[in-house]
Amino acid sequence: MLGAVCLVVLLGYAYGCGQPAVPPQLSSRVVGGEDAVAHSWPWQISLQYRSGGSWYHTCGGTLIAPQWVLTAAHCISSYMTYRVVLGMQDLSEDDDPGAVTSVGVEKTIVHEDWDSYLIINDIALIKLAEEVQESDTIRAACLPAAGKILPNDFPCYVTGWGRIRTNGPLPDALQQALLPVVDYKTCSKWDWWGSYVDENMVCAGGDGVVSSCNGDSGGPLNCQRDDGVWEVEGIVSFGSSLGCNTKKKPSVFTRVSAYIDWINEVGASCSSIPTCTQGLFLPH
Repeated sequence: MLGAVCLVVLLGYAYGCGQPAVPPQLSSRVVGGEDAVAHSWPWQISLQYRSGGSWYHTCGGTLIAPQWVLTAAHCISSYMTYRVVLGMQDLSEDDDPGAVTSVGVEKTIVHEDWDSYLIINDIALIKLAEEVQESDTIRAACLPAAGKILPNDFPCYVTGWGRIRTNGPLPDALQQALLPVVDYKTCSKWDWWGSYVDENMVCAGGDGVVSSCNGDSGGPLNCQRDDGVWEVEGIVSFGSSLGCNTKKKPSVFTRVSAYIDWINEVGASCSSIPTCTQGLFLPH
């Protein structure tokens, strides 16, 4: 049980988490695929770094509260200056100025047991410099219940601005791909990922056609509950060095439900929010 939580997450957003104003079209692909419907994944963010006076997309992420973003630990470097862009559809242009918001980063919190060699505990939180306001183009995703395990072949969608094929170009428009979950029993077989995966990860895809790719890192694995609400069940972590769409090498995600306690522990230090008590995030 999570105990007391800080309800500022729900109080700050009128519509609740995981409910886009623009429904996604649930039939697209990323690698060799199609554009997502504009603003149909309103929790998707672009994590950007500054270089030479310009900003460049480096990773994805998920808005989970008015001032907090979930991403991968491997996306974070202490040497970089970051900003988070929300409500973005096309990285090549400003879109509708009223739809897009750029926010500075107050701090990043990388999991204390992140191991870049084993690629375990690949999870980080970003605290934004200010709270962002909910709109039709900016909304938070829900978190899953602690310990939740998705069944084999459960349909989920990965979203991001990653490469459209191995060594291919980066797309301008946000992409999406249907990636069915591959259960741990299958994904840990010797001819799949074997010992490279553990039970704190989620595998999805592996058909040799559709997958996440470079640039999707840190972004969400979006899975819809029976009531229609979307949860971020995974964080894009790693894939095969042989290519983005290698058969029996599904995309591997950090399993968010394994880190709910950690997320809430980080949120427990939210003294800057007057109504916060023993935790910031509510899996809802």
